[in-house]
Amino acid sequence: MTDLKSGANLLFLREEELRQAIELLFFAYRDFTAEPDLLLAEQGLGRAHHRVIYFIGRDPGITVSDLLAILSITKQSLARVLNQLIEDGFVVQSTGVKDRRQRLLELTAKGIALERQLTEKQRQRVARAYREAGPTAVEGFRKVMVELIDPRDRRRFPGRPDRTGRREDKAGPG
Repeated sequence: MTDLKSGANLLFLREEELRQAIELLFFAYRDFTAEPDLLLAEQGLGRAHHRVIYFIGRDPGITVSDLLAILSITKQSLARVLNQLIEDGFVVQSTGVKDRRQRLLELTAKGIALERQLTEKQRQRVARAYREAGPTAVEGFRKVMVELIDPRDRRRFPGRPDRTGRREDKAGPG
């Protein structure tokens, strides 16, 4: 029996389809960030602060160096954002127990509350879109998004199918 997928229909790779995908990403990102942007603005914060709050919330005790690697920004950029979050009482920084050179980051109760508020808006949007699109589309979306990110970051998403269709179940360090 012939595998229909191996005879890949490449019509979706036409210029117009690719441009439409780019535009969809722009519009989706704009709308995905709109509500959180308003909440952040009320606090005098922006998207850079949101990313820092989100990833510290996802991994309490994350090191500054691991956060730098995730965000792929300069130390100076992170320092500016992180210092404001610390001063405003959203984040606390402590020294590593095993390695005193490490700086570990955690959200305060105030930071946790803001992270939950920001994430809930986005979670609702994603949940609605997933419900409307259905499970097959959700899996396709996930595959496309994983392929869009840099290969070194793909290990952050365990259980994703590899090129053979088998699931990779091992998550590497962030």
